[in-house]
Amino acid sequence: MEFADKEYFLLLLLLIPYILWYFLYRKKSEPTMRMSDTFAYQYAPKSWRMRIMDLPMILRCVIFGLIVIILARPQTHNAWDQKSVEGIDIMLAMDVSTSMLAEDLHPNRMEAAKDVAAEFISGRPNDNIGLTIFAGEAFTQCPMTTDHASLLSLLQNVRTDIASRGLIQDGTAVGMGLANAVSRLKGSKAKSKVVILLTDGSNNMGDISPMTAAQIARSLGIRVYTIGVGTNKVARYPMPVAGGVQYVNIPVEIDTKTLSDIAATTEGNFYRATNNAELKQIYKDIDKLEKTRMDVKKFSKRYEAYQPFAIAAILCLLLEILLRTTVLRRIP
Repeated sequence: MEFADKEYFLLLLLLIPYILWYFLYRKKSEPTMRMSDTFAYQYAPKSWRMRIMDLPMILRCVIFGLIVIILARPQTHNAWDQKSVEGIDIMLAMDVSTSMLAEDLHPNRMEAAKDVAAEFISGRPNDNIGLTIFAGEAFTQCPMTTDHASLLSLLQNVRTDIASRGLIQDGTAVGMGLANAVSRLKGSKAKSKVVILLTDGSNNMGDISPMTAAQIARSLGIRVYTIGVGTNKVARYPMPVAGGVQYVNIPVEIDTKTLSDIAATTEGNFYRATNNAELKQIYKDIDKLEKTRMDVKKFSKRYEAYQPFAIAAILCLLLEILLRTTVLRRIP
């Protein structure tokens, strides 16, 4: 427990003159009775009232002390917490072009990729993980973070029709997607920096070629794991038509050579996923990456903790009033 306003504890010094006044001066002003001889009272037992005669004064001191504690604003010790954990820095680069709507994976490539990525993120709670999405252009959906709840929320908000609705330009800019992910890792101090790039096509858009982006990643010590997702030959694709959807077969054109070269250049691996089970196994293989120590800061909200002291002060006040007006009532 911590106190936000510790200076109020100086008020406790006021108890010293009060206690001195009570024992040195107040008792001298109490009424007395003259007796010729007190021998008969020398060994008389003290009553319980005499034993608790100073209790109201003690209660008043306790009440004052509790009020000072309340003024000092006690708070639960729940602030920034820094600790070292085992983890690596990972950027997920995910293709969101319209071809990811193909249903050769269940329910389609995009949803399958999101589900497996979410499971991968949940299984690595100590890693810094971010998300880049790309089609004909690329942008960061979520920067690297250990707040995986927010990352998973942003991942689930990636719509499968983001390109078809014109929010970003359609196409497959593999080089731009990789370059965007690499830019998020260039300032990382982790010993292990990884990009997991998933696509279902070949580079046909963007100002940066995939191999140029791979060379940049290599110069920064970033390993790239590439995944080509989709069945061989043709895939079932929902083609929008007037009043509904018509399914057609589209050719699967994955540039496996470029994806393999990217992985080889950066000392990563290239994988092919033709179904949900293979895609899930790929992420399990990548999950076996080496780990390195990193510092993580977590924040949780502070809460005011004055309530127990306030309740104790009220109870002491009621007890003091009860004693002073009943069993220890003084008659002038």
